Amino acid sequence: MRLLLIEDDAETAAFIDEALRGQAHELQLAVDGRDGLICAVGGGWEVIIVDRMLPALDGLSIVRTLRATGSQVPVLFLTTLDGIDDRVEGLNAGADDYLVKPFAMAELIARIAALGRRRERTSTVTHLRVADLEMDLLDRSVRRAAEPVMLQPREFRLLEHLMRHEGEVLTRTMLLERVWDFHFDPNTNIVESHVSRLRDKLGRHRPELIHTVRGSGYMLRAPDRV
Repeated sequence: MRLLLIEDDAETAAFIDEALRGQAHELQLAVDGRDGLICAVGGGWEVIIVDRMLPALDGLSIVRTLRATGSQVPVLFLTTLDGIDDRVEGLNAGADDYLVKPFAMAELIARIAALGRRRERTSTVTHLRVADLEMDLLDRSVRRAAEPVMLQPREFRLLEHLMRHEGEVLTRTMLLERVWDFHFDPNTNIVESHVSRLRDKLGRHRPELIHTVRGSGYMLRAPDRV
């Protein structure tokens, strides 16, 4: 895979570079946030690994700017900031995974492989449709009754997951793991608030598509489905 590493610590960067090249990955290094953002926006990466604390531009700003351009390349934060609030902040900025330093190289390699597999799986389907709701995965656009719906990257990912599992009940835990990559409960209303915003943007006065299954979770289904 073509990987971009944005890391200012020379020892850590060398350690990662040697290990990943040994796994037949092609790795490019950027040593500050400004150069890292330029490389990231340039595209062509299969996974981007970003330190949060960087000179010139911090990791959160890099990921937010990258997502604002419409890029959906998987991003892994690699950082010493290990608090739950730090993790939530990083994932809400648009990152796909979060690994705390010090880390085991085997775990980093496994997480990169998992992000790469996810990208391969999601790239096979380019268009999703449920009733009058359409999602184009190539240009990252959503339309309801032919009208454009503007979504933030995490809202897009949540809706994509709901549409891919039309008619299935998805629990809060499942959504935290699959949309936010939380393998713990951050004890926030992050799922509920994103679902509420999605409902607003899809139009509450139209036939509702996202349904709350009391005591279980959420389900997206066409109005004519039981």
